[in-house]
Amino acid sequence: MALLTLAATGCGIRGTSVPVDAGGAPARVSCKAPAGTAAPGEGTQATLYLVCGSALAQVERTVPPAKGAAGTDVRLRTARALLRSLQQPPSPEEEKAGFSSALPADLKVEGPHPGDPADALRLSLPPDDLPSFALAQLVCTYGASPALGRTHAAVLSGPDHTTPHRYDCSADVLSNPDIAEHAGWGDTLTGRG
Repeated sequence: MALLTLAATGCGIRGTSVPVDAGGAPARVSCKAPAGTAAPGEGTQATLYLVCGSALAQVERTVPPAKGAAGTDVRLRTARALLRSLQQPPSPEEEKAGFSSALPADLKVEGPHPGDPADALRLSLPPDDLPSFALAQLVCTYGASPALGRTHAAVLSGPDHTTPHRYDCSADVLSNPDIAEHAGWGDTLTGRG
């Protein structure tokens, strides 16, 4: 009998005859990407990867034309345009669907240093110092870009002279972006030049 009484009062919350408004049930986000809204002459459609829940999901955004000084590599201009787009807050439609971005607003990207592979990009922070979701977003967005070779990977390094690493955008990375916290995600490139 004591066990039954204990079970009935086990949650520690007493009943009340006064109605309590605890609000609506928590809403689930859809993670369904809103349709891209491209306006002629304002840029090109690009696939970007944003955070939704505990994973990454792709959205289509209009990315402003890649700008840069005369002679600036098209790859670098594209990488900068994609980074700027990832650093933008989500649109109201994206936010309603549950999307966000983890990219730091002050992150910058430069081209390869002498001796780096031609497809390397140098970040203003070492890749391993980025939040795991931010690194995964960047790798998958760069890996999906036709202008960057659509390699499903990115060759990245920091501002110092460390050897660039190849980071692959795999199904595991998309479903579990925290994989970026594990040392050794990026493969060291041995052939340089």
